Amino acid sequence: MGILAWIVLGLIAGAIAKALMPGKDPGGHFGLATHDYSHATAPNRRYADLVTQRLVKAALADQPAPYSNEELASVAARCTEREDAENKVERTIRKTVAALLLRDRIGETFDGIVTGANEKGTFVRTIRPPAEGMVVRHHEGFDVGDRVRVKLVGADPNRGFIDFEGRGER
Repeated sequence: MGILAWIVLGLIAGAIAKALMPGKDPGGHFGLATHDYSHATAPNRRYADLVTQRLVKAALADQPAPYSNEELASVAARCTEREDAENKVERTIRKTVAALLLRDRIGETFDGIVTGANEKGTFVRTIRPPAEGMVVRHHEGFDVGDRVRVKLVGADPNRGFIDFEGRGER
């Protein structure tokens, strides 16, 4: 048919817009058990939806694709780049709001779960209120998935930082 396939692959942490070239196996969709599909739902993907609609309209009218391979690849890259930027802003706002809400609760102890441990530090997400921060003291022995008690020792809304001191496993 000569029309390029345009799909959005939903991943756990976001989505990747990808232009697939004719003759290439897209790999299909595991959950739908099909190779031929298009996904279009989220408001932040309206431009991707428009591109899909233009491609389908051209195919149904037996007309040439309204985009070249290079244009589709560029649109796909731009859609992914903008979604990544949106996610970064959303993470920053969430961290800032959490620090703002917790800054008057310094000294309190919370139940949490270790969500990350790497060379940058050990990170805990509290259960109530739901907020994530770094364990800056006494994180020895904490491992991802551990249920722990942490004491809030700092909250900086300007930087979006929440700092905890480990109190041990719970």
